[in-house]
Amino acid sequence: MTRHFLRDDDLTPAEQRDVLELGLAFRQDRYVRTPLRGPQSVAVIFDKPSTRTRVSFATGVSELGGYPLVIDAASSQLGRGEPIADTARVLDRQTSAIVWRTFAQANVEEMARWSAVPVVNALTDEFHPCQILADLLTVAQHHGGVDALAGLTLAYVGDGANNMSHSYLLGGVTAGMHVRVGTPAAYQPDPAVVVDAEAVARATGGSVVVTADAREAVAGADVVVTDTWVSMGDEATAAERETVFLPYQLNADLLAAAAPSAIVLHCLPAYRGKEITADVIDGPQSAVWDEAENRLHAQKALLTWLLENA
Repeated sequence: MTRHFLRDDDLTPAEQRDVLELGLAFRQDRYVRTPLRGPQSVAVIFDKPSTRTRVSFATGVSELGGYPLVIDAASSQLGRGEPIADTARVLDRQTSAIVWRTFAQANVEEMARWSAVPVVNALTDEFHPCQILADLLTVAQHHGGVDALAGLTLAYVGDGANNMSHSYLLGGVTAGMHVRVGTPAAYQPDPAVVVDAEAVARATGGSVVVTADAREAVAGADVVVTDTWVSMGDEATAAERETVFLPYQLNADLLAAAAPSAIVLHCLPAYRGKEITADVIDGPQSAVWDEAENRLHAQKALLTWLLENA
């Protein structure tokens, strides 16, 4: 059966661990596996602007021995209203996988329903699972390996209703972590995602806390993360959001509540002086640049795993 990666809990804890271990192997040797040699092609479709996703998937597919077929959706027939099912049935006969950065989660789910090759969610409005794999890889890199993830506390502060918050909840507890989300009451995570994360946490020994108190979320945390307050599509409410989220800014004072060995993550792009201060993102506890690099290694590991388990 073809395996897809549409949201973080599409991987079991054991499968997530295998992908992360392989990601660490790719960090050591970028050519340790080349499952796309031939070269085989991977369709990488973009509905939204991108830097890290575009660079990491294009580079990663090439380093796996393949050819990245980068498609701007607006200039393809998808952009003119071709049914997703039709696009899927064209692409899966010519490519080995389909990667899509799009808007609605329903889009990648529909692509996967019709595709005979793996479909990867490279970002939707609801989830950003490839980013969380990279983040977990970064935590493992800095905190003693993949086996050390279970039991660590990850605190996310900022917009709790966005795709990063949802993916931290699901991906973090899949790794056995204690995930805390600090967010205003009006920006709580999707209750259905919280319920799903709590169910996973019961099986892995992790936990979920959602609080309106940023300091409560960060207290003693091993990893502190944030994201832009204004996601793509939210620009009309930027001024309102910046006021509401100011108490959740990741600054030196808030970071001081975390564990002394805590690392700081941000998926980028970052807006210094807004969701995070310059002294934090550019400071000694920041692992943001390792995190950005790890998009490459984590996604190569994911593609390799999906292709080998199709």
